[in-house]
Amino acid sequence: MLITHKLVKMLQARHLVKKLTDKFTNPFAEFPREVGVLVFASFFVAVGFGIIAPTIPLFARSFGVNNAQVGAIISAFAFARFGSGLISGKLVDHFGERIIYSVGIGFVSLTSFAAGMAQSYDQLLIFRAVGGLGSSMFSVAAGSILIRAVDDDHRARAQSLYNGSFLVGMMAGPVVGGIVSGISLRAPLLIYGVLLIGASASGAILLRNSTLAAKPTAKEERESITLKSALALKPYRIALILSFATSWVLFGMSRSILPLFMVEDIKVTPSFMGLGFTLTTILNGAFLLKAGKLSDLKGRRFSAVTGASLVTAFCLAIAFTTHAWMFIAASAIVGLGGAFLSTAPASIVGDVLEKKGGQVIGLFQMSGDGGAMVAPVVLGFISDRYGFRPAFILSAALIATATLIATRLPETRASHL
Repeated sequence: MLITHKLVKMLQARHLVKKLTDKFTNPFAEFPREVGVLVFASFFVAVGFGIIAPTIPLFARSFGVNNAQVGAIISAFAFARFGSGLISGKLVDHFGERIIYSVGIGFVSLTSFAAGMAQSYDQLLIFRAVGGLGSSMFSVAAGSILIRAVDDDHRARAQSLYNGSFLVGMMAGPVVGGIVSGISLRAPLLIYGVLLIGASASGAILLRNSTLAAKPTAKEERESITLKSALALKPYRIALILSFATSWVLFGMSRSILPLFMVEDIKVTPSFMGLGFTLTTILNGAFLLKAGKLSDLKGRRFSAVTGASLVTAFCLAIAFTTHAWMFIAASAIVGLGGAFLSTAPASIVGDVLEKKGGQVIGLFQMSGDGGAMVAPVVLGFISDRYGFRPAFILSAALIATATLIATRLPETRASHL
């Protein structure tokens, strides 16, 4: 009996050691399989997107068009993605996440091949615009799986892993794209198509036994949470506001008027400006998992308020920037703030989403896309009329308002209610 008791103790100790080892060496050990599949596929999607991002404007320009027409190529994809968000959500509710995820990525792959073979500007514009529908489909499906695959105590960490894989992929992509575009401006789009085929196939195969991603039964489809029900929830409405304001600053302001301000008013070189953006990306990636863990442990309000406050400080710092070093400091601030805001809004939605709700996820995605689309137009108009600094102050006022609203956010984690 004594020997048996010691043997049981030894086996228990070995099991505990293995469990702890897995936790510290494998970041996916505490998550269901679906999370790992999405992170894996997301990386290849991001690498491909990073490859084509710098070359799309150059390829469009090769057809002899003006700057506005070049911008239309980029905007067409974003507008199509924004306009199809609710449609994608409806498709997810009816056919299930696995099918819509795989078909959506596959659709973007086909349109990328077509765009790479375009013989005119009009063809390129159409193929890129149509590709926005596929992008909307797979991102809504991925968001639906990711939100429902984990419990409230791990949701933000799962979001961090997913966003982190996309961030790493986006950093790696431009390096490859720059090399390949030297050979041919069509090549990046064709390579993107190949990478997306792999991502689509991996989603279709690796999620085939997932109950979460399966086609819902008639009863599950009828019981899906409606937009009306979701909009009646205060945390969901706050998540929409946070998503819009965050995208306004991080993807709208930062990618439109900020580079112009730094080059034209502060007189820095494009390479110096790139240094600031690189610092933001590095700090964001380095702190992403920590921010997700803090969100799971301390709550969504803590993360939302902390992140929004830092981004507000970033906008104010840029508005009063007079020297190049101030831009570098502001870049560090927004890197940390962005790490919190990249996980908090989606985690809030996941906390309150008790059932499948593709359209609810679709509207949430549209709120972020909307901020990124509206900001360049509004801020561009203001900067043309009144200068860059009023545009930055408006952005600071918007994100500061979102910060105040976030202070009213009730606790949404079920285990902490």
